[in-house]
Parts: sequence; structure tokens; C-alpha cells
Amino acid sequence: MSRAGAPRVGELDVLRGFALFGILVVNALLVAGPSTVFGGGPGAPAPDRVAGWLVTALVTAKFYVLFSFLFGYSFVFQARAARRAGASFAPRHLRRTAGLFALGALHAVLLYPGDVLTTYAVLALVLYGLRGITVRAALRLAATLLLLLSALLLGYGLLTVALTEPVTATAYAPRAAERAAAYRGDAASVLGTHLRDLPAALGTDLLYAPAMLAAFLGGMAAAKCRLAERRGRDRAWLRRTALRALPLGLGGGAVAACCASGPLDGRWFLVGQAVSVLTAPALATSYACGLLLLLRRAGDRVPAAAGVLAAAGRVALSHYLTQSLVLAWVFSGYGPGLHDRVGTVTVLAGCVLLYAVQLALGAWLVARTRYGPAEHLLRAVTRGRRPRAVPCGVTTPAWTAAPPAAPADPEQRADRTGDGVRPAP
Repeated sequence: MSRAGAPRVGELDVLRGFALFGILVVNALLVAGPSTVFGGGPGAPAPDRVAGWLVTALVTAKFYVLFSFLFGYSFVFQARAARRAGASFAPRHLRRTAGLFALGALHAVLLYPGDVLTTYAVLALVLYGLRGITVRAALRLAATLLLLLSALLLGYGLLTVALTEPVTATAYAPRAAERAAAYRGDAASVLGTHLRDLPAALGTDLLYAPAMLAAFLGGMAAAKCRLAERRGRDRAWLRRTALRALPLGLGGGAVAACCASGPLDGRWFLVGQAVSVLTAPALATSYACGLLLLLRRAGDRVPAAAGVLAAAGRVALSHYLTQSLVLAWVFSGYGPGLHDRVGTVTVLAGCVLLYAVQLALGAWLVARTRYGPAEHLLRAVTRGRRPRAVPCGVTTPAWTAAPPAAPADPEQRADRTGDGVRPAP
């Protein structure tokens, strides 16, 4: 295969590594305290309130959309890998989703009830059932799901505004204090709180499952038409798409932030969520295209940062679980018990530090092995046997590297999933 014709799956790894930071920010603020993600409430310092507003406008929901899109894209790669290996995709996919569900269940109980891995596993089965639909049908279904969810949230939100009174901080204080005390207790107290929070977390996941499935479908459609391979290096298309999507995404983010973090009161939250469901994909698209455009600014000479992000994306599951482990230790009775004791700005600074450490560790790990610990485990479950350890010293995106020679081992050849592409973890 010539270099010009090689697919650029490295772009997907870069985007996955980039999305990890947004996911870390949102999860950290949610774990840190009940109102930390919104800036700490009316009595919080102005920098915290501004930071919370900006996080809601620019980060919340956007990076999960991007991560879910990449999950759907990887689904197609995995199907191609099974076909090229001469294996049935259905048993592999079922084992993979079962492994993902088990990891998610442990993650939700032990570390963070707001887990998405279990929801991803269930929706992956739905995606399997829809794998045969055309690109156009997948996009239409995705748009329909987003419109229906947005209409539901908007209708319920407007009823909430019309028929209820705002909940004051004083009225909520006893419940917040009780929850904080439970999280700061011993390990048994933390686990008990996680179990009590699980039904509400599952209900939230169920409510927003249509949006996740819509992103899956968008990713699957993009993979079927080879969007990254065709457009990953097209600077004109990337610039045009980023600029067109940016106003809608920023406008929707600002509305969501006004509804969640002020000046509107909490009754408007679901109205903001309805707007976010429709506009978050636009801002996520703008981020993705803008990042790839930035990394392509020097022609074929890609900045070292791209290689670091790509390495993080290749071990994304390990990084995601590590983030939750660190956050659970810091903000609960597993460790210092800082739940509801740290401001939004401080939490964001900690996220930058943790992400920087993860980037460095990810680059070090990928230089020595192809998969991270969690990826090795999930891959073993998927294949039904322990995979061979294969060293990998490539940390730069595929758009800078000449295509490697086809390996003789069918197992390794299948890793390139149909187009010379290694499947995402």
C-alpha cells in the first residue's frame, strides 16, 4: 500500500486522547461535590463561578459526544478485523460487550456511580443490530433520536419552570451535608453511598442513552464512508467544517451554561439540557476539526504533542479507569476525603496536573507495548484467549509514518482491520 493511500487512523487516536481531558474535567467536578461543576453556587468565589459557567458552556457533554462518536467508528474497525481474521464477529462482540459491562459495573460500585461503560456495553448490542443500515439511514436515525430527546427535555423543563418554585441553597443544605459526610466516611460508607446513588445514575444514563446511541451511529456512518481516511488531511474541509459548526456549538453552550450556572435559576436546567443535546455535537465537531487542523499546520511535520495525544488515545480505557481511581481516592473516604471541600478552580488545576502525568505515562507505555493493562484484559476477553504481547515503539500518528509491512501472523494482520488500521481499544 502506498503512503498516499494509507488510512490515517492516527487522527482518531489523537482525538481520543484529546477527549480524555474533557471527560476528566467533568467527572472530577462531579465527584468533587454536588455543586462544584456549576461553580459552587451563589456564595462561591467569583473565579469558581466563572470557571463553572465556562465548563458548562465549553466542556460538559461535548467530549462525551466525541468519545461516543469514536466508539461507533471503532465498531466498524472491529467488524473488519474479525472478517479479515476469518472469525465470526458476533461471538467476539458479545464477549467484548460482556467484558465492558463487567468493568463498568465494578467501576460504578467501587469508584464512580456515574459510569458510562455499562451504558456503552448495552448500546453496543443495539449498534450491532443496526450494523447493516446505510450511512444515510444511520444519520437520519441519529438526528431523530436527538430531536426526540431534546423535545422531551424541553417539554419537561418548561413544565418545571411554569409549575415549580426554585430550590434554595438553604433547603438543599441538609441533604448536601449528609451526602458529604457519607463520602468522607470510611470505605464501607463510600461503597454504601455509591450503591444508593446507582439507581439515580442508571436513570440518568437511560435518559441520555438516545444521545449516546446517536453519536455511535454517527461514528459508524463516518467509518463506513471512511471519513477520517478521506478528510483527515484535507485542510480546507477541516477549516470549513470547524467554522460552520462553531457558532451553533458556542451559542448552545452559552444557553446551557445560563440555565445551569446562572443567571437563570435551577428550574431552567432541563431547558438548557435540551439545547445542549442539539448543539453539543456541533461544538464537538468544531473541536475535532480544529485540533486536526492545528496539528496539520506544518504540513507533514506533525508536532510532538500529536504523538503524545495519540499514545494517550491508544490506552484510553486504562486512562479512564485510572482517572476514576485517582478521583475516588482524593475526594472520598478512600483517601483525604476532600468531597465538597475544594473549589472549582482548584479542581481544574488538579485535572491539568493529572492529565499531564497521564500523557507522559501513556507515551512511555505505548513506546513499550501496543496496549494498556485494561486494553489487554478486554482484548483477552474479546478473543477468548490471552493475546500475545507485541512491543510497539510508534507514538506518532499514522499520517506521519510509512505503512508497515504486512505481518505474517493473521492475528497481528487482523489488528489492521481491513484498511491497514489498528482497532481502537
